[in-house]
Parts: sequence; C-alpha cells; structure tokens
Amino acid sequence: MQNGNEMEKEPITINGLNNLKEELIYLKEKKRPEIVAAIAEARSHGDLKENAEYHAAKEQQSHNEGRIQQINDIIARANVIDVTKYSNDGKIIFGSTVDLENIDTNEKLQYKIVGKDEADLKKKLIYYKSPIGKGLIGKNKKDLVEISTPAGVKNFEIKDVKYI
Repeated sequence: MQNGNEMEKEPITINGLNNLKEELIYLKEKKRPEIVAAIAEARSHGDLKENAEYHAAKEQQSHNEGRIQQINDIIARANVIDVTKYSNDGKIIFGSTVDLENIDTNEKLQYKIVGKDEADLKKKLIYYKSPIGKGLIGKNKKDLVEISTPAGVKNFEIKDVKYI
C-alpha cells in the first residue's frame, strides 16, 4: 500500500521523455501565447456571454493547461530506462525491441515495449502492461509465446531481442 504523497514511478524510454519535453516546450512557449492572444482578440469583440470565439479560446486554454499539468506530472514520475545501457542477454525487458514471427501465418512483426504515454499501436509501440506487452516481458530470444489478442490467441516465436 503506498501512501498518498508517494508518487508511483512510471517507466519511460529516453525517446518518450524527449518527446514529452518537446511537447511541453511547444505547449508553453508557442500554444499558450497563441491562446492568450486569441482570448484577448475575442474579448475586444465585446459581449462575452454571446461570444463563441471567446468561449472556444477559453476551452482551448483549459485543455492546454491541463495537458501541461499532465506532462509535468508524467515527467515528475518518470523512471527513465535506457536499454542501450544494459547488456543484451536476449531477455525481453522494458524498452526492448522484439522481432516476432507468427508461427501460424509466418507474418513477421516488430514491437518496442514502452510506457503508457508513448504506446502507439500504429507505430508498433506496445504498452508494457498491455496483453502483448505482458506476454512478452521476461521471455527470451527463441522462446515460443502464446498471446491472447482481441483477435484470439496467437502463437509467436521470438526471433530477436534488441536493446536499441
């Protein structure tokens, strides 16, 4: 049981952290001033009750500040894991890139195991707590794994594990 003020660390890759820092700079230094200018512009148009531009800009401001807060929180809890610093013994760990072959279809796949904020299936970035992530972590090169996916159970052979 963790006490209330102790934040839970979230693993994140170096790349994931850099992306967040870039987004933060963009939101603070570019987006924030743009929104402030839009609010000022809308204010100058008079009656705020009827002013859709004003309300839209305020809504955008609230969203932007919320995201800034969220990123600050993620960065504060970030436990940066740089897999390139580990010696690769063929074991799948957080941050590793895994080459798989579907035993039934011979389809080849490559996934990188990442944190929550970086996960993006289209980019083959798999959240380490997702069914696939959980199915892979701790396994080794040449292992056969059975993974339950929304499309049913799939059998893979782990062809390669890279720490890149």
